[in-house]
Amino acid sequence: MPEWRYRGRTVTNEEIDLIRGLIAAHPMASRRRLSEKLCEAWQWKQANGAPRDMVCRGLLLMLHRAGQIELPGIRFRPPNPLARRERPQAMRIDTTPLNGALADIRRVSLEQVRKTADEPLFNSLMEQHHYLGYEQPVGEHLKYLVWAQGRPIACMAWSSAPRHLGSRDRYIGWSAEARRRNIRFIAYNTRFLILPWIKVPHLASHILGRITSALPGDWERMYSHPVYFAETFIDPGRFRGTCYRAANWVLMGRTTGRGKASNSYTPNRSIKEILGLALTRRFRELLSE
Repeated sequence: MPEWRYRGRTVTNEEIDLIRGLIAAHPMASRRRLSEKLCEAWQWKQANGAPRDMVCRGLLLMLHRAGQIELPGIRFRPPNPLARRERPQAMRIDTTPLNGALADIRRVSLEQVRKTADEPLFNSLMEQHHYLGYEQPVGEHLKYLVWAQGRPIACMAWSSAPRHLGSRDRYIGWSAEARRRNIRFIAYNTRFLILPWIKVPHLASHILGRITSALPGDWERMYSHPVYFAETFIDPGRFRGTCYRAANWVLMGRTTGRGKASNSYTPNRSIKEILGLALTRRFRELLSE
């Protein structure tokens, strides 16, 4: 019999028999309910204690398509909010130019706005003023608004890290198995925006330092586990990444330009620089456990 693997979990023949028995014992259960029951039977949980329901559903579907189990028919297809997501609406804010030295700005404050009343403001500012626009993150993620003089001046978004990144993996020195177990301990900086009417030298590196100091604790409060390392991509055709380098980020390498969906060795997109920042001195030890 072949070995079945899904998202780093190996499924044995005995476990497949258990799933078949679970389906037979609950003939009226939906696919979602069967997934919930299997998570309960396996005690399959996320780091925050929530059942790994979506991953479990993917595993069941894989076994169903392979002819190893027979799931009940689909009873309901909910609308996909990502397929028809409305773009964030523009919000009116103070756009008076802010110039001068960093020391001249009254206290700069950070606000993690994921799941707060200010999250729509963050989404709107990214959509209106970042050259890539707003993109709804998938998986674990945090969003920061930066305030000064009673108004927003910057935004920064973080999400789960890409699973396969050769330069990053060589820099850390972890094994493939350690990467599968511990990839959740890396945070990926997906967006960084200083609003265009803010012209304050050294502000960007100051914000980077402040947020990366707060990031492990904020991530643990939201997702019940810390992060030990941060990474980001820089498009050298557009940016030099000066603020990251000034904040002690290091160049780990460059992307191949192929993307994870490429089926050839020919680059099909721009090559990015990959920068990383240790959030603890023991990051290699912790990530390689």
